[in-house]
Amino acid sequence: DIASWIILIDLLTYSQVLICRNYMGNVNINEIDNFMPIMMKREEDADLSPVVIHGSTHFLWIKHSNLYCILHISLVLTICLQVFTEYFKSLEEESIRDNFVTVYELMDEVMDFGFPQTTDSKILLEYITQRGHKLEVGAPRPPATVTNAVSWRSEGIKYRKNEVFMDVIESVNLLVSATGSVLRSEILGCIKLKVVLSGMPELRLGLNDKVLFEITGREKSKSVELEDVKFHQCVRLSRFENDRTISFIPPDGESELMSYRLNTTVSAECIQLFDHCAIVPQSVLQARSQFKSRSTANNVSILVPVPSDADSPKFKTTTGQAKWVPEKSAVEWNIKSFPGGKEFMMRAHFGLPSVESDVLEAKRPITVKFEIPYFTVSGIQVRYLKIIAKSGYQALPWVRYITQSGDYQLRTN
Repeated sequence: DIASWIILIDLLTYSQVLICRNYMGNVNINEIDNFMPIMMKREEDADLSPVVIHGSTHFLWIKHSNLYCILHISLVLTICLQVFTEYFKSLEEESIRDNFVTVYELMDEVMDFGFPQTTDSKILLEYITQRGHKLEVGAPRPPATVTNAVSWRSEGIKYRKNEVFMDVIESVNLLVSATGSVLRSEILGCIKLKVVLSGMPELRLGLNDKVLFEITGREKSKSVELEDVKFHQCVRLSRFENDRTISFIPPDGESELMSYRLNTTVSAECIQLFDHCAIVPQSVLQARSQFKSRSTANNVSILVPVPSDADSPKFKTTTGQAKWVPEKSAVEWNIKSFPGGKEFMMRAHFGLPSVESDVLEAKRPITVKFEIPYFTVSGIQVRYLKIIAKSGYQALPWVRYITQSGDYQLRTN
């Protein structure tokens, strides 16, 4: 995508332009004077559309902290904000004012004549620093990564001990009715890397991919159909499309290799990791883990809504601790370790000024937070992780699986 210009405006003053860069010169920069009057009127009308149109000019904007970031139509809005945030930690009016020179340099490197160029903050940090600029003889040379085919990794990296740490993380979004039927379910997964490898190694990753198993004629029962897959730029997409092999030269340090999303149609027993009995007038809650006994959920937090006029709480639990959170009108039941196939109970007593039926006033769903190590809901598995080092050193790969709660809700009525 192409951007004509990018502008940062101080939201507190509603008019003061902090940073402005006109890339192509094909749109009058004074057009920005029309933006804030339109935005002020739209805020009164509660219109929060990210696009503002004035005549033939289209503004695309994002509100970040006390700043408006505005582009003349481009996809790089979020990229610019992400780069600025990684540089300055806190992106706000003061950090922009303190780093004018660095901001302009970053804008010129991220965009070239309106086209996205270098967007990796790790690479930008190699030659655009926040230190004071000194007069140098000759123009500074950018690192080889800017012009190298492998722009996400520098050359000459050396480590005494070579290792690769891979985390397969899945977040479960779930909405369950009071009768136990799954109303909405989704798995958001990602594979994260921490690479501590010398030189320019090549890695090959094999998953129990259903399409791959169909191509090779392998058993399909333990395969996973990956959907909506997105890869880091280091992955050779042509090879993945041809034979489903994930081959890449990894970035140094931490990165996200790939992400995927599964709209699950599996049974409740597979996706519904926790079950419950709704709070009743006697204020009893039962929580039951539906995953297998060999797995254990850690740091389980169950937030149970209660009527807003409840007071004088008393709790009794078969495990963990319960506490009253008045600002949320809820009881928080924390269980440090919740083995699979187990059932625990919490009893709560409240003083209720209103009648008994008001106990059922709280129609908000129960929310659950948890983390289950060594387990994935989708059943995705790393079949192999090969490290091919041209210099011939030995390296150790480590793989860890984690399932955690996303938007996980259980309705009570």
